[in-house]
Amino acid sequence: MATENDELSWESQLEACQQAIDYRFHNLEILRRCLTHSSSAPTRLDSNERLEFLGDAVLGLVVCDFLFERFPERPEGELTRIKSVVVSRTACAEISVELGLAECLKLGKGLGQGPGHRSIPSSILAAVFEAVVAGVYHDGGYDSARAVVENCLAERIDRAADDESRNYKHLLQQIAQKRYGEIPVYQLLDEQGPDHAKCFQIAARISDETFPAAWGPTKKEAEQLAAQRALELLRGAGEQERSADAQPLPNDRS
Repeated sequence: MATENDELSWESQLEACQQAIDYRFHNLEILRRCLTHSSSAPTRLDSNERLEFLGDAVLGLVVCDFLFERFPERPEGELTRIKSVVVSRTACAEISVELGLAECLKLGKGLGQGPGHRSIPSSILAAVFEAVVAGVYHDGGYDSARAVVENCLAERIDRAADDESRNYKHLLQQIAQKRYGEIPVYQLLDEQGPDHAKCFQIAARISDETFPAAWGPTKKEAEQLAAQRALELLRGAGEQERSADAQPLPNDRS
């Protein structure tokens, strides 16, 4: 049976959670369920499992909606990659830790007994964030859920989007498919050094054209650098073409 101190602690955890997500629940019972793991609930229906199910869908919709508006020039493939990064189970677990949700969780005996959040399985940490998203949606509607998600994920989305802008192989593939109807291939031209510290020379090739090669400490990095060099040449050529197209026609003096 819960003691008065237990109830005070539980109430302080609910308050801490609301402050962390910057949202105040109209119905605190929803939040209680969001933070109740099945190991401490009378039945599974009294736990956060159903809310986790809903939260997974709400989180995906909010992020897709946000990305669609935020990056109007990016194709579906790039948006899918960014979404997969920011809504992954790993990302959701990390967000729970950053928000302090691990300290607000109501867990059964044997779970979370060690020091800090490290004793709580990442699957449980990810689930509680999804449950809280669903709880906000259930309590305050879509706009409230979107505000919470954007607040929690904005920096991660920016980082993931920035990573995409530096993925030269991906960008080169897009240009190659658009201009040539082909995808680039990467040719290993040379490798030097001992087995534990090799360097690789790789060049990108599109159709019949081979672009300047690049060296890298791994094949993956060398391919990225080779793609970057190819992109610089292709973009330069594209600028020259646009400049030529913009030149006025000479006057007809005949």
